[in-house]
Amino acid sequence: MAPPIDVSRFEQLKASGDLPSPKGVALAIMRLTQQDDASMADLARVIRSDPAFVGRLIKAANGIIGYGRRPIASVQDALTILGLPAVRNMALGFSLLSHYRSGACEGFDYTRYWSFSLLAAVATQTVTLRTRVAAPDETYCLGLLGRVGELALATLYPHDYTKILGDARHEPQRLAELEAKVFAMTNAELGAAMLADWGLPRLFTDAAYCMAAGIECPQPEGSRDATLTQTLMLARQLGDLCLASEPERPALLRRVRLAGSRLSFDDETLATLSDGVVAEWVEWGSLLNVHAEKLPPFEHLAREAESSSPVPTEPAGEPPVTEVNEGAVEDAHHERFLRVLVVESDAAVRSNLKQTLLEGGYDVAEAGDGYMAAEMALDFHPDMMLLGWKLLDIQGGELLRTLRKTRIGRSIYVVVMGEDASEETAIAAFDAGADDLLAKPVNPRLLLAKIRAGRRLAALHYEIERDREEIRHFAAELAVSNRRLQEVALMDPLTACPNRRFFTDRLAQEWAVAVRSSRALSCLMLDVDNFKAINDTYGHDVGDSVLRQVAAAIRSALRGHDLVARTGGDEFVVLCPDTAIEAAMTCAERVRRAVEDAQISSGLLHLKVSISAGVASRDQSVVDADSLLKRADQGLYRAKQDGRNRVAAVQLKPHAAGVA
Repeated sequence: MAPPIDVSRFEQLKASGDLPSPKGVALAIMRLTQQDDASMADLARVIRSDPAFVGRLIKAANGIIGYGRRPIASVQDALTILGLPAVRNMALGFSLLSHYRSGACEGFDYTRYWSFSLLAAVATQTVTLRTRVAAPDETYCLGLLGRVGELALATLYPHDYTKILGDARHEPQRLAELEAKVFAMTNAELGAAMLADWGLPRLFTDAAYCMAAGIECPQPEGSRDATLTQTLMLARQLGDLCLASEPERPALLRRVRLAGSRLSFDDETLATLSDGVVAEWVEWGSLLNVHAEKLPPFEHLAREAESSSPVPTEPAGEPPVTEVNEGAVEDAHHERFLRVLVVESDAAVRSNLKQTLLEGGYDVAEAGDGYMAAEMALDFHPDMMLLGWKLLDIQGGELLRTLRKTRIGRSIYVVVMGEDASEETAIAAFDAGADDLLAKPVNPRLLLAKIRAGRRLAALHYEIERDREEIRHFAAELAVSNRRLQEVALMDPLTACPNRRFFTDRLAQEWAVAVRSSRALSCLMLDVDNFKAINDTYGHDVGDSVLRQVAAAIRSALRGHDLVARTGGDEFVVLCPDTAIEAAMTCAERVRRAVEDAQISSGLLHLKVSISAGVASRDQSVVDADSLLKRADQGLYRAKQDGRNRVAAVQLKPHAAGVA
């Protein structure tokens, strides 16, 4: 749903190395979690090398286990509670916070940005604990990175973005219009592209785009997409409220109430939630060294809001969608002025050349030395360059060789201006990479003639680049289509679980890893008890609904690295890497309880459903992956025989007899 930005443009931004990205241990964590054979033990070893991240990870795990539970104190326990996706995203978020606390964009308030982002992270997690629309530990990272597009533009274009922020005057709609005009993309579009590139699911990237752009989710009210978007909107309103001055708070509080009402939060619930968010924000701020301050209780702010004059209740930061006329943009590319960069140490000569080019209808930038010229070449993206052969800080030939090593520099048509047009000067200039040569003093008519000749070559470069962009665009669309086809081929459409084909391939991979590394590997075979009776009594529609809800209950009870698949009918199978028989039995019992406790409903019908589970683990008597599945199936048969709604295992070794 988030509109894609130009593929080649995004790849160019990534290749520049200036786009905010994870570093150090965070980068190692992200790379490790992308490997199929990565284990919790490997991940724990990497995490322990960063004591600061260890503390943040353990705090995050303790924040979601609930009160009255034994506190998490080890990295291994934290990993088990959070799961690999959440740990990966937390590493990403905390890395960006550590390395991008400040920057060169003078108009961008880095302190306020990170203070807001941290509060949004805490608020999103807290709200998600109530709405259950996604994993709370993963939505924490979504809140933290929801406005990362703003940070990216401030990092990529510090000078231009300072001017844009000044012109926008804190008006979100005006800011988006200026971003689209100057950068051909908005911070919301760039942020969504970055989150998708980092591996966050579509649900998250779409919600982040809506929040950053200040627009409504197009999905129906009450859908998962809409609920997550409204959760981020409430987090944004809370962030604006907590960072506002006292006179601004009453008006902003009304907007918080409106955002909360869309999630069915009454004033009492919203007050409790908001006070908890502020307390948690202050605690996290102390841990991360981010500005966070205590605020008056929500009820106190509410009384102030009620005593103040009414204000419009339209949510802040939700401007109408700005429609971009793609045809007009395309025409602007065709009719744009040719960009010419004049590089000359002599200010008088530089001024005369600039005036001549402006009168000729060209877009002109100037630089007085080699350092500024290199910077301008990357920012201004000139089509042509008039380069003085002798500069104050560097020889023109040396600057030209440096530029030709960059992708942007290779496409610039360079005319060297020498004190003379001697043979030696010409040879040196052409050897350095010049396209043409002019002798000083420059004849204006000859200059414009050479510019016109070079313009044809620049136009050719532009056409080639357009063709390349189209090819990249088609390739990207094809890759997306192929990925979707692969997902369709490997996913069960009813339960959204992987299917038998996917599971078979994954089992072969995990078995090979387990054998090669002498690791444990367990398998759970699950079957819904008396499912045929449900189908026969209530019909297949109810049966399908039961299967979907049972699958959701199973997923909720598994760890991040476990894999559940539907193998057919009412049968599911779970693969548990790095898991011995005792831990697998515990996991199976947890899954059984989750299904038994689930509120299964279809329309006005409420059912109690249970499952039976068979457990098997790799040992000397299990010679291959098929044997592991057969052993788990034997355990399932025993569980059925013993009365259903139970867990059983069949182990042939004397010390591992069947357990029911």
